[in-house]
Amino acid sequence: MRYAETGVNLEIDLSRGSIEREATDPRLTELHLGGLGTNAKILWDRVPPEVDPFSPDNLLIFSTGLLGGTAAPGGNRTIVSTVSPQTLLMAYSMMGGFFAPELKYAGYDKIIIKGKSPSLVYLWVNGDKVEIRDASHLRGKGALETAELIRQELKEPKAQVAAIGLAGENRVLYSSIEQGRSSASRGGMGTVMGDKGLKAIAVRGKKDLNIARPGEFMKLCNEVLKYIEFRRDNPIKGVPPILAGLGSPQEMAIYDEKWHTTNFSWGNARIRRKDFWTEETEKKWREIQEKAVERLVSCYNCPMKCGAVISHSVLGVSKYMMKCYSKLTYVMAAMTDDLEFGFEIAGRAQEYGVDGYTTPQVMAFAVELYENGILTDQDLPGFPSKNEERFFYLLDKIVRREGIGDVLANGVYRAARQIGKGAEAYDHNTIKKQEQIPIKLGMLNPIYYIMWATGEKVNITQIEGQLPQEPLPTKELREEFVRDWIQIPTGKEERFKRFVLEWGDEDKKLPFWPPIDLVCELVEWQETMHYIDDATGICAGLSSFPLKPPYHIHNLPHIISAAMGMDIDEGKLWEIAKRNRNLLRAVNVRRGLRRKDERPPEDHWRKRFPEFEAHVHDEYYKFKGWNKEGIPTKETLNKLGLDYVSQDLEQRGILTNEKG
Repeated sequence: MRYAETGVNLEIDLSRGSIEREATDPRLTELHLGGLGTNAKILWDRVPPEVDPFSPDNLLIFSTGLLGGTAAPGGNRTIVSTVSPQTLLMAYSMMGGFFAPELKYAGYDKIIIKGKSPSLVYLWVNGDKVEIRDASHLRGKGALETAELIRQELKEPKAQVAAIGLAGENRVLYSSIEQGRSSASRGGMGTVMGDKGLKAIAVRGKKDLNIARPGEFMKLCNEVLKYIEFRRDNPIKGVPPILAGLGSPQEMAIYDEKWHTTNFSWGNARIRRKDFWTEETEKKWREIQEKAVERLVSCYNCPMKCGAVISHSVLGVSKYMMKCYSKLTYVMAAMTDDLEFGFEIAGRAQEYGVDGYTTPQVMAFAVELYENGILTDQDLPGFPSKNEERFFYLLDKIVRREGIGDVLANGVYRAARQIGKGAEAYDHNTIKKQEQIPIKLGMLNPIYYIMWATGEKVNITQIEGQLPQEPLPTKELREEFVRDWIQIPTGKEERFKRFVLEWGDEDKKLPFWPPIDLVCELVEWQETMHYIDDATGICAGLSSFPLKPPYHIHNLPHIISAAMGMDIDEGKLWEIAKRNRNLLRAVNVRRGLRRKDERPPEDHWRKRFPEFEAHVHDEYYKFKGWNKEGIPTKETLNKLGLDYVSQDLEQRGILTNEKG
């Protein structure tokens, strides 16, 4: 009997119209747990580096995590993976909501999709009954409208539906997959789904999951819930409100946006608005938000309420769900203080199905080119004079690939090079050809430099986490923070606590402190926790993302062991995360990723130290057991049981006998 997982993947070939159920190897669970780990193994095995993102041979994988659908609080993430049309590397994006648990209850750990349908279709997974159904009547419909129409058609109001909008159908390179209160947005997941002719996946399940040691498992889950309650009543002191609690940044529940609006950049990473946040602004935004937010909502089996039902009618849909960050990304990009505009355009963009990080920056990029004479009225006929109206204009052009929208639909990196005439100089904020969260900081922080530059996710919000983002303001607050900092990995307690206690002392300014070996250790801790979450399907908002989370390296081994029946300790779990990290790196190395690709945008920090950055980068690679190009060495791979990876890289001439 399989515990926590179903042991079955659903294989769909849209070119052939075939549906197959494949039993999975339990040994892979021991090696990779599930979720992102086994997704990476499948892509390594079945998608060679020669395969283009728009090839029928590219796979689109919807995966539950090992703990998805169990009683583990926050075990609800769907890990969507493919080869990205934006970066040309392996991409993965996480959806919350209810889709992954429903898929587990339908009897499947993953849906693996290959091929291309000759006509628009949707997939209906109803337990053992699986159908590929005609979706021609849904062409051009919004993502949320599509979900509702499918539920009505199936007469199944409890079906969970993941769908693309117009952008995905038109292969806008940063299209999202929308699913109720969450989405898989980064890396062009919806683009690949649209290229395959798949409008939506609807899932309904009523089966049970088996837990190896249910009594022990429930006891551990209840301890997690008790700690969540404790943290609710004891927010972290000395940090902004969005960092003081648990869950994803609670933008729907809080009104104080000083940290976001004064540290994030406005208008395609051009300026910061240090003078923006005032009592008057906070009062006005509070009134707008209270009017817009009908109620706060949670994902499956989670006490946190990180999302909200927004009472804005957009594109024929009376309400929509707002997730983290998109409340502000469009506002900041448009250089406006109109939060009402933010709610309106975020809902429209969600219905169209586009990424809430990339899209506003692409539009800000276009406005900046227009202001500097690189784009003209001939390129933008009828371009409005009001900034907010310009963004609605551009959004509609992009999702339809009309006029200049056909170029902008390819993202800032590619659009800048297609437009030419100096447009490349306005590519402010891409890493590995993908737009990042728009942020401008002061002095270089080497920990965040490494996380920005080297993360396979190519997205800082999936890496950062359990470290304060800046020094705590007083000695007393630092001492209070470390007093009950139980989440630190074994053997690292003294060093990590000393880092927090001393960070900010006048005589120890970054980037020359902390020591580089400590930088590497702190980065690896953040990475490790994210890779565990992404394999188990636990929401990062309860584990790897917030300060002092309820899930950590000490209790997760016991929770996983009780669920799946395989006893693992802290060291074993750390090894699994390291294996997954190196396998994913190998997938991307095989697709061409090298050291030259791994650098943050030039203007992320006002003060930079190129020689120091290069040195810390070199030392991080050594710490990871990678060579100077960021390629895992044979010794590193073999030690992790990835001999087949090192052999393949050697045969391709990517990996030589060079050490370090």
